[in-house]
Amino acid sequence: MRVSAGLPTGMEGLTYPIPFSDPEAVIRIAQHAEKLGYHSVWGNDHMTTQNYVRAEFETPPRFWEPLVTYAFVAAETTTLRFGTGILVLPMRHDIVVTAKQLCTLDHFSGGRLEIGVGIGAYREEFLALQPGTKTPRGKIVDEGIPALQALLTDRVASFEGEYYAYNDVELYPKPKQDHVPFYIGGNNANNLNRVAKWGDGWLPAAIHLDQVRDSVSALKDLTEAEGRNFDDIEVAPQYIVHIGKTREAAIESFSKTQMCAHLTSLRQSTLKGQGTLGHEDINLIGTVDDVVERANQLGEAGVTHLLGLYFAANDITELLDQMQIFAEEVVPRLD
Repeated sequence: MRVSAGLPTGMEGLTYPIPFSDPEAVIRIAQHAEKLGYHSVWGNDHMTTQNYVRAEFETPPRFWEPLVTYAFVAAETTTLRFGTGILVLPMRHDIVVTAKQLCTLDHFSGGRLEIGVGIGAYREEFLALQPGTKTPRGKIVDEGIPALQALLTDRVASFEGEYYAYNDVELYPKPKQDHVPFYIGGNNANNLNRVAKWGDGWLPAAIHLDQVRDSVSALKDLTEAEGRNFDDIEVAPQYIVHIGKTREAAIESFSKTQMCAHLTSLRQSTLKGQGTLGHEDINLIGTVDDVVERANQLGEAGVTHLLGLYFAANDITELLDQMQIFAEEVVPRLD
């Protein structure tokens, strides 16, 4: 099972306090991940502050644009891969410019890019960029994925859609990698259809073990119906990690983090399917033994990559320590 770490490109005020992720800290986290043997780091994509964050913090959070951030991460690392977890297509109006940035980044990093795309967790953020629109974000993503992939693969590409259009574009050079891994994020069942059609991997967030089993079964059927080999698809959910000496201590410590408040806020959107389950019932929270057991259960359910794990912490030192505990005490015991 692959294991990768979350990079706080846009997490101040959401999962971490303000201030937290200055540029030096972001680079330090990436270098720490490389040293500890993590496969990759994954950063998210935000353009404006969410309403509940504005209400809680007087100082605005720093949201770093992920592709520009990765250019600096690439220069400060050598083997670490990095992925967009996720790049929010409805906020990326010019798909040609986005494709050019991705190709450029893949070359200058030596072929270490992975791409994750999706709808985004906050509709309010989308509406701030396109006020008054009634456009369903899912329809934008359904156009955006093939529009982006054509630019990355076709010598000359054209696309005519309702939300994206370009004509006779020779975007060159193509990515350095023969094929850049392409993940589609989101918990909604519609995203399973998108993965089956276009994706190399499925990237949901904090879904219960039972839902993983059911979704993997459904995704297998959908993928095979598209004439594709399911064994080529990565099942790569993202979870929160917080490890303590006892399960009770870990849960209590986690409850005092900004990460806990963030997950609670997402129960109105991305995580609305969780019902009354506690965060500790879904995520990797507890002792080392607890986390190993849950991670291996996820592997048995079909998970192939614990992608972009976010380590709950109130400061950088605690985050780095949690990353090290997981790498040294959990990863060696994963099946």
